[in-house]
Amino acid sequence: MDLRLLLVATLSAFLGGSRAQQEGSECIKANAQSCGECIQVAETCGWCTAVNFLSPGESKSARCDDLESLKKRKCAVTALENPRGSINIDKNKPVTNRNRDVAEKLKPEQITQIQPQKLTLTLRSGEPQTFELKFKRAEDYPIDLYYLMDLSFSMKDDLENVKNLGTDLMREMQEITSDFRIGFGSFVEKTVMPYISTTPARLINPCTGNQNCTSPFSYKNVLKLTNKGDEFNRLVSQQQISGNLDSPEGGFDAIMQVAVCEDQIGWRNVTRLLVFSTDAGFHFAGDGKLGGIVLPNDGRCHLENNMYTMSHYYKLSDHNIQTIFAVTEEFQPVYKELKNLIPKSAVGTLSSNSSNVIKLIIDAYNSLSSEVILENGRLPEGVSMNYKSICKNGVSFKISIESKKCLSHGKAEVIKIKPLGFTEEVEVVLNFICDCQCAAEGTPDSNECHEGNGTFECNDGRIGRLCECSKDEVRTEDLDANCRKDNGTDICSNYGDCVCGTCECKKRDNPLEVYSGKYCECDNFNCDRSNNKLCGGHGRCDCRKCICDANYTGSACDCSLETATCLAKNGQICNGRGVCDCGSCKCTNLKFQGPTCEICPTCPGVCAEHKDCVQCRAFEAGEKKETCERDCSYFQLIKVKDRDKLPQPTDQSFPLSHCKERDANDCWFYYTYAIRNDTKEVYVVETLECPAGPDIIPIVAGVVAGIVLIGLALLLIWKLLMIIHDRREFAKFEKEKMNAKWDTGENPIYKSAVTTVVNPKYEGK
Repeated sequence: MDLRLLLVATLSAFLGGSRAQQEGSECIKANAQSCGECIQVAETCGWCTAVNFLSPGESKSARCDDLESLKKRKCAVTALENPRGSINIDKNKPVTNRNRDVAEKLKPEQITQIQPQKLTLTLRSGEPQTFELKFKRAEDYPIDLYYLMDLSFSMKDDLENVKNLGTDLMREMQEITSDFRIGFGSFVEKTVMPYISTTPARLINPCTGNQNCTSPFSYKNVLKLTNKGDEFNRLVSQQQISGNLDSPEGGFDAIMQVAVCEDQIGWRNVTRLLVFSTDAGFHFAGDGKLGGIVLPNDGRCHLENNMYTMSHYYKLSDHNIQTIFAVTEEFQPVYKELKNLIPKSAVGTLSSNSSNVIKLIIDAYNSLSSEVILENGRLPEGVSMNYKSICKNGVSFKISIESKKCLSHGKAEVIKIKPLGFTEEVEVVLNFICDCQCAAEGTPDSNECHEGNGTFECNDGRIGRLCECSKDEVRTEDLDANCRKDNGTDICSNYGDCVCGTCECKKRDNPLEVYSGKYCECDNFNCDRSNNKLCGGHGRCDCRKCICDANYTGSACDCSLETATCLAKNGQICNGRGVCDCGSCKCTNLKFQGPTCEICPTCPGVCAEHKDCVQCRAFEAGEKKETCERDCSYFQLIKVKDRDKLPQPTDQSFPLSHCKERDANDCWFYYTYAIRNDTKEVYVVETLECPAGPDIIPIVAGVVAGIVLIGLALLLIWKLLMIIHDRREFAKFEKEKMNAKWDTGENPIYKSAVTTVVNPKYEGK
């Protein structure tokens, strides 16, 4: 068993603040055993050095807590260890206000464009230190421009336009700076197969036909940086085009030499511009293997008589030079992707014959000078740096540096910050706070510790809050007796270990849940719950009992003393039918229920309940006429002349019911029933509304008229039916008559009125 078992003690359990527990949890959870360990946890953590600060049951790690929690635990301010970081400016030379109209010009090394120049930061873990860095580009700042041109055969017409570039560019740059120098170099290709033809004839003249070309070369420094534009024109006019076999060119070999051969090129510590002019692509890493080039570029200068002699070594590196890629439109996408890899570079579209090269250079320079990019050196492990730029009234940067842990224990780290394209830099020295002041000022074998066995932190072999015991004395019979409550059998209530006669309580997985007390008999999580919340969410758990917030009571702080939830719509507590208990109504009359005792499911209607009493008192009628004085004296009766005089619900702040009832004579009477200040009031309209008797004459006349009308209607219906029937029979007769096939002589029912008799004996004589 680990004899140094420690308590993660959130003292806010004693002070009752769940908020304080949450704030101090990070510091306590770290289980720090020293002030140095404590201050590395977070910037909000502090260490209390007071000798008598710890309570029974607390281990040494309880000294480390949130600063506010330590103050609430009565740790004196003078005993609080809370070292803070700091910033010290060691060199702060102001930026230079250079004027080009002044006759005497400052030298580049005399110009300051970034301020301050050196700082010392003292960092505490988790606490960022922020400082401001100012940058001001000096007016009329010197510029060195080196023009590096592709002299392969396809650039022949471009060379003609570049021959006068020197004086023209010098004239244009006068608008920007009075101290301008220009240089010129050229490149073709790696001087090995398969990039060029190595036959003797082609090495002398690589061009075909009658074209006169110079021998191929990798890079040649034609003109060192100079302020003589006519010298640039003269030397460029002497240049000749060369040729190669493949499409990509060896321009990056040339860029390497321009960057590293500072003496041969003549670079000053001023603004350095490199104009890279080509109409082709470039070789990628690994291309050199085709020519047997397997070793990487060594990054050194290899110019002999201004000619590059080691073109079979390749590596592109940025040497604080701002690059302008002046390339034809065909290769714009390639070089724009390259620009993303090279800070402080620009890409411009070169016309097919380089006629726009001066405008391209001016535009690219303005683009580069319009932005400031800061870079820093390698950061130590655990250190982070954030930048925030402010481009108002000049350029400034808010730089924040933070360390996540203590580094090197006293050894300083140095970081360099510089604006890209400039030689000036800022030196930042980092020191780290790894321990507290009390550790340096502590007295070894202090008398404050038991028999001088520690300096607030025990010597080897000693344990206990005051280093009062040795490990050999732990768990003895005598010491264990001091850890039993009321001479019981449980050591530290079974929630702790007896260390040197003192209970050190166990810690739980949740750092907010703690055991406490001299015998670890208390905790802050075994209290009554309500709504699945400890102490109902309205109190704190202190030694297994809820300490309720104001306006709450009960074992689980679940009983509210507020009465607002018991107010009925009429403003009365529980409608006057109950009492407010724990924020809810308890109705005194069992037949009522609801949140404010407003519901009575078993009650008859209020109107029906009081009908007979109102009728007997107001009109001396009804079923209770004989017992009215005895049964119906429980309310106060007020008579009004008409219904408009009855009280209205909107005018009252007490329960009110409007009633309309009918008596045995079918007469209606109207009244209201209300309870005001425990007094029952009945307002009744003094006049009954009875129905009027029937009018006989209209009734008889109506009946007679109805009978006559019904008879006439029946006769008309009968007559109509007979007419329809006769018409149907006549139509049927006419139809049969039309269908007859005989005449009158053949009619079997026709009989003539003349009878002729013939004598059989008459022979006509």
